[in-house]
Amino acid sequence: MIVRLPSADEVRWFEGLLADHHYLGAGRPVGDYLRQVVERDGKAVALLVWGPACYALKDRDLWISWSASQRLERLKLIVQNRRFLVLAPKGESPNLASQAMGAALRVLPEQWQEHFGYRPLLAESFTDPEAYAGTCYKASNWEAVGYSAGYSRHRADFYLPNERPKRLWLRSLAPDARQVLRSGALPEDCRAGLVATPSGTLPVNAEQLGSLLEVFRQGPDPRDSNTRYRIGPVLTIIAMALLAGRREIAEIARFATTLSQPQRCRLGLPLKKGTRAFYKVPGYGVFYQVLSRMDPEAFAARLTGWLQSRAGTLPQALALDGKMIRDHIGLLTLAQHEDGAPQAVAVYDQKEGTPRCEQTAAANLLEKLPALDGKIITADPLHCQRQHARTIVEKGGDYLLQIKGNQPNLLKRAQGLDALKSTPFLPTPSPATGVSKPANSMPSTSNRSKPIFPSPEP
Repeated sequence: MIVRLPSADEVRWFEGLLADHHYLGAGRPVGDYLRQVVERDGKAVALLVWGPACYALKDRDLWISWSASQRLERLKLIVQNRRFLVLAPKGESPNLASQAMGAALRVLPEQWQEHFGYRPLLAESFTDPEAYAGTCYKASNWEAVGYSAGYSRHRADFYLPNERPKRLWLRSLAPDARQVLRSGALPEDCRAGLVATPSGTLPVNAEQLGSLLEVFRQGPDPRDSNTRYRIGPVLTIIAMALLAGRREIAEIARFATTLSQPQRCRLGLPLKKGTRAFYKVPGYGVFYQVLSRMDPEAFAARLTGWLQSRAGTLPQALALDGKMIRDHIGLLTLAQHEDGAPQAVAVYDQKEGTPRCEQTAAANLLEKLPALDGKIITADPLHCQRQHARTIVEKGGDYLLQIKGNQPNLLKRAQGLDALKSTPFLPTPSPATGVSKPANSMPSTSNRSKPIFPSPEP
């Protein structure tokens, strides 16, 4: 059998056959989309369509055992068999379906890479168990790993129950594809398919969402008692939005609209009048009222307590950074470098110069952290302070702090050292390690270089 891509002149013929003979019709091209024609003895015997994978599938994601941030980054490395049409009459050519599928799978990674510039690692597909047994998938080495939840996507944030769960099939397109998808590094020919993970994203599952809601349900409501949206769900949405990097009230309100209907249901949000499965989310005015009236320190304490209980052990590298939400609240976050998942938060009202400024909030936050053995704390020049550095070192950690004009003597000395061939806080580049200092990097100070760099000035 020969598997080829249809020419531009053949696309209408290809789509017409699917529209006339496939029970789902031709479908609509979305994302990276590939058509295959399988030929035997010069005659087309099967048509296949491949496209983007489902955003989230519980059974698939458990089968891979990857993290939420890995799924966001690597989802394009999974392709979905969206249509499969055998052109021969049923029963005329035994085993034709499995043979055509096997032939298509053998060349799919190369054709996909040639067409889109990266090699996929896994294929997924669905069958309706009420209509098909999936025999050709079994015969071509697909693995049945579970079922869909039985919902059809209606809009970006709304799903309708279709009461017909589909059987989920997975097929590896490379050796050890399952292990590679969850590994720390990907093969070179797969990396062009990676999607940058949004900064500050904190994905939460159903259990985590429920536990966060319980934390904020216990908090006082600063508004009048006659409110449509209860304080627990509102504060939970604010917390998730802040942890996901939203820094404006309008951004928090937009974040709320991205919550799925099951998430809204779990939060206990009210149903839209006249519907049975559409839950409303608070608007801008609700978030403005709560943010302007609540006790920010109590909010930060509750959120930090929840983060600490979920963190287990702190990750190897953490970033300290602060952002203001208009003039209502400043949020200082200690976050994981890899995916932006926060580990602790504090609040402040000004960048510097007041008892509740960002520098003071950072000092208090660092003091409350558990042991930092083997961890590295990075921060911008505002936090290049002697007190911060001393606290990190006393807790067993290391620091890498940027230097600017707020530390003129230290900056001058760092610039002098920066002119040297080798940097004082990274090893000299060598072929064995491949470690080198980035060009035009901002001078930094690290406690790993104590013989050369002094501590930041007070």
